[in-house]
Amino acid sequence: MLPWFTNGQFPLYLAPMAGVTDLVFRRICKELGADVMVTEFVSAEGIIQADDRTRVYTEFDDEQRPVGVQLFGADGERMAEAARKIIDWKQPDFIDINFGCPVKKVVSRNGGSSLLKDCPVLADVASKIAKGVSNQVPVTAKIRTGWDQEMINAPEVCKILEDCGMQTIAIHGRTRAQGYTGEADWEIIDECSRTVSVPIVGNGDIATGEDVERRRNSTGVSGVMIGRAAMQYPWVFRDAKHYLETGEHPEPLSIEERWTLIHRHAKMLLEWGKFPTERHAMQSLRSRLMAYSKGLPQGKSLRNQFATVSSIDELDDIAEDYLANYRAGSCSTSIPIST
Repeated sequence: MLPWFTNGQFPLYLAPMAGVTDLVFRRICKELGADVMVTEFVSAEGIIQADDRTRVYTEFDDEQRPVGVQLFGADGERMAEAARKIIDWKQPDFIDINFGCPVKKVVSRNGGSSLLKDCPVLADVASKIAKGVSNQVPVTAKIRTGWDQEMINAPEVCKILEDCGMQTIAIHGRTRAQGYTGEADWEIIDECSRTVSVPIVGNGDIATGEDVERRRNSTGVSGVMIGRAAMQYPWVFRDAKHYLETGEHPEPLSIEERWTLIHRHAKMLLEWGKFPTERHAMQSLRSRLMAYSKGLPQGKSLRNQFATVSSIDELDDIAEDYLANYRAGSCSTSIPIST
């Protein structure tokens, strides 16, 4: 069993999200209590071709460990080759296989959740990667409950993956057809946890400590994975741990604390050095700023301003004006702990 599941531990994973869980955001979430990191998914072919744009997605700090690099593709031998290259570069704590991404451009290339419809290929990919990196690092997988409501086959898929050598399976409780709509099906996740002996990590609609505690107590999962809630409220990991330890929610964050993190995120992104100019860095941050604004009063007005922000100075000017209005009572003070 992977060490972060031993001794009664119940790890909180940061879900891999394309365009979101880059090196900087993972640093932030780790500091705020996330236990296990998984990179944005990377193309096996991009890794094999030593594409610099692909390779940057595999970067991580030692402080982020345990951390896994997630691969997608449909050719087991090529994916195993890519996994070995990643291990030579970075020595991650595990390799994760993406069998869950619902995005059309991934599915159309026979990657992600498309393999839930083709279990022989899924098994071939999983077994070849597991054998290809044996005695180096563990291999895990992430899936969805199925392709659509007529093909919910997660328990069967989990059994296949266990037999192929996967040491942990994360399950998003929605089908590929659902995307991110509707409610996550935790009954299927629970069934999977009782079908296999490897740890199951549940994913879907986890936004508070109460959500974590409920799933820990009512299902057989060994950990949970948090995605969209962390995008707008990365403190969810800290808050969840506080709730699990005390049974109480922590004091709500101040508006100033939220803006401090927003500024720090922007500064860290520039210091990373991935972007050629400050403008490019801030353009890439805009979607993250949109998510952060959902936890702030007058978020719609902020999103209009964030849509064109191109420098940290401009971001700080927005913050200064916003805080001045807030302190003058122009903004509502009703702020959710997490949404």
